[in-house]
Amino acid sequence: MSAELFTIGQLAERCGLPTRTVRFWSDAGLVPPVRRSAGGYRLYDAEAVARLDLVRTLRELGLGLDAVEAVLARTATVAEVAAAHVAALDTEIRTLRLHRAVLSTVADRGSTMEETLLMNKLARLSAQERQRIIDDFVQEMVEGTDPDAPARGIAESMRRLPAELPDDPAPEQVDAWIELAELVADESFRQRVRAMALAGGGADELEYETDHHAVLEHAGRAVADGIAPSSSQGRTVLARIVPPDTPVDQRALVLEQLETFTDARVERYWQLLAIVNGQSPQPAAVPAFEWLIAALRADTAERRENGE
Repeated sequence: MSAELFTIGQLAERCGLPTRTVRFWSDAGLVPPVRRSAGGYRLYDAEAVARLDLVRTLRELGLGLDAVEAVLARTATVAEVAAAHVAALDTEIRTLRLHRAVLSTVADRGSTMEETLLMNKLARLSAQERQRIIDDFVQEMVEGTDPDAPARGIAESMRRLPAELPDDPAPEQVDAWIELAELVADESFRQRVRAMALAGGGADELEYETDHHAVLEHAGRAVADGIAPSSSQGRTVLARIVPPDTPVDQRALVLEQLETFTDARVERYWQLLAIVNGQSPQPAAVPAFEWLIAALRADTAERRENGE
């Protein structure tokens, strides 16, 4: 045998590869022999060593046999194949990260098999499918309302989802999207938002408008301090938000407005939307407004009993 030709075993040893691997790539046409020996053994030249080294490098980078063959046949450059492979890897990485995020959510929530299947399905929805879920929900909520009503502007804000979940979605983003999808599918929630949309604009009819910041400051502190809304301390806090000389009828209208537009699940919708969009959700304000509602109920009832 010529010193410049090698058997499969010799070629494998020279390149540091298993013989079966060299044989497989040779059978695939990636490293063809230059001729056969008298005994029928395949023989390879020095060029096969360099070719085999390139095949190994491309395979270690994850390229498929078809891509490697295209490079070796000069029908595609290494750069072109690498770019295509990067795009494929990006998709695979995104899928793996999504699976990881879903599994993290499953682990944290202690989900059942059915919930796990639902989570995975919801998380893997395309951007268009996710947006359609929200669009259908919002459209149903505002259907038949005045086009110029405030509810229409709010509805547009309620539609805003990111084009896609991030390439590396945090577990809280996947969990938020799943909770959001479950929330808008809840019929009682849909009816509640619908009622709020139909009642939109009522605030403009009131002479007195609740100071949002005052509610958060005073009622929020009362919640934190455990002050009962119907207590004497509660009445003192209430006076800092609603002037004591506000007529009973006016107080009743304020109470009705607050009851109409205060809902923990609606607030949760906005928080979930922020999380899905990669933003920090606003701190919960509803507990402070619920405290104010309870305080107004107690105060209004007491005033009416006293004939005020």
